[in-house]
Amino acid sequence: MVPVAIREVELPDDVKAEIKEGVVIVEGPKGKLERKLYHPKISIEKIDNKIVVKCEFARRKEKALVGTFAAHIKNMIKGVTEGFVYKMKIVYSHFPMKVSVKGNEVIIENFLGEKHPRKAKIFGNVKVTVKGDEVTIEGINREEVGQTAANIEFATKVKDRDIRVFQDGIYIVSKGA
Repeated sequence: MVPVAIREVELPDDVKAEIKEGVVIVEGPKGKLERKLYHPKISIEKIDNKIVVKCEFARRKEKALVGTFAAHIKNMIKGVTEGFVYKMKIVYSHFPMKVSVKGNEVIIENFLGEKHPRKAKIFGNVKVTVKGDEVTIEGINREEVGQTAANIEFATKVKDRDIRVFQDGIYIVSKGA
């Protein structure tokens, strides 16, 4: 008996997908995503209305990669149909923070009373909006949205102070589609 790892990902009706030389291209109502998913032992094929990721003679690492590739494809499909939205909350108790978006950066001014603003990079094709004490991050690529949220959270990390007292910052409150 040959150990085979197979994962099938269903394609919704409004999503088109194609595979060219290890690059998976998914197109839907919200946009188009491309991702290179390549491993010499793993094959990715589109059969009817499914994308099949399989590996023959799979060892533990190849089995794990089959699952990872299938999860990436599912996230791409979810992104082009629903999109991803992260919500963050601005919290301060000592100094009122002013948060704004300029170009591809989020500018955080007056964080803990600092004179120089802190900056967080916005990754890829992601839209960041600030309204009151809420920061909303939207996009179709899950990794770009998550990385942008992580950059904003990291930019307001408190250093050289007691974090039990200085709980100021911008924190992720919810993740969803």
